[in-house]
Amino acid sequence: MKTLETERLILRKWQEKDLDDFYEYAKVPGVGEMAGWPHHESKEVTKSILKDFIEKDEVYALVLKENNKVIGSLGIHKKKKDENYKASIQREIGYVLSKDYWGRGLMPEAVKAAIKYAFEELNVDVLWCGHFVSNNQSRRVIEKCGFKFYSEGIYEANLLNKSFEEKIYILTKKDYGI
Repeated sequence: MKTLETERLILRKWQEKDLDDFYEYAKVPGVGEMAGWPHHESKEVTKSILKDFIEKDEVYALVLKENNKVIGSLGIHKKKKDENYKASIQREIGYVLSKDYWGRGLMPEAVKAAIKYAFEELNVDVLWCGHFVSNNQSRRVIEKCGFKFYSEGIYEANLLNKSFEEKIYILTKKDYGI
């Protein structure tokens, strides 16, 4: 993973020193639930997930430049090929942002940097992104970043023991302009 920079953010690898910032936003009810995982009940839960982020190297820490604080995460995850969509290299973008920073345009800024990196440096053919039908903030991010509606489905949020209606979107190299 290469460090990426936008006007207001640094997208970088997670580090052990990020534990407190990560826990601060991940413990807030409603943040993780919008992405299909329960808010963190303890710092030990956060520590375990942080370890996984560091080992897998698919998820960026979103660092706000103005205060050098980790305020969210953005993953460019390896994805099993969709049988109905023929493309060699497929990735899925997923993201979470601290509730304190919602509505400031930070996530579209981060996602656009990830899209550029995925297409121009990772040579990805198609990017996938989805949101729960009730998550209008995520829908707006996806639309602002140029994704096109692809399908509807059901997301099984096993960690929440719940199912959600979801909408799935794609962005191809061609749509991106490559």
